[in-house]
Amino acid sequence: MKTAEVLLVDDNPADSDLIADVLGRNGCLCHINAVTSGAEALAYVRREGKFGDAVVPDLVILDLNLPGTDGRAVLAAVKGDPVLRKMPIVVFSTSQASSDVVSSYELGANSYVSKPGSLQDFISAVTSIAEFWLGFARLPQEEKR
Repeated sequence: MKTAEVLLVDDNPADSDLIADVLGRNGCLCHINAVTSGAEALAYVRREGKFGDAVVPDLVILDLNLPGTDGRAVLAAVKGDPVLRKMPIVVFSTSQASSDVVSSYELGANSYVSKPGSLQDFISAVTSIAEFWLGFARLPQEEKR
């Protein structure tokens, strides 16, 4: 079984650390890279600058509320790029606003999961994301092999 490449895009280091920890504890065969801004996320997926040697992610877990270039702009840029648009993006945000859910899907998000307030529910949400996207779903990168 191949190790999946996961890109976490979140400006909250506690959330990124917890997501990475949950993925690791659940036996996820994944290599996790984390960035803290939308600009870094775009440079990473485009393999620009210091991310020139980055491995194309099999899955992106994206927060919407980022400094500078926010998650909406990242979604629009990635899903508007013919080379990148197949990259699965899960929006994982504290926002429960229906306008954010609708706009995320309109911009091409593959799924939208609200970050729960309790630790146990947060762990369950991350576990469910990993089980589906890295366990059951067939990803575009797999089809290239």
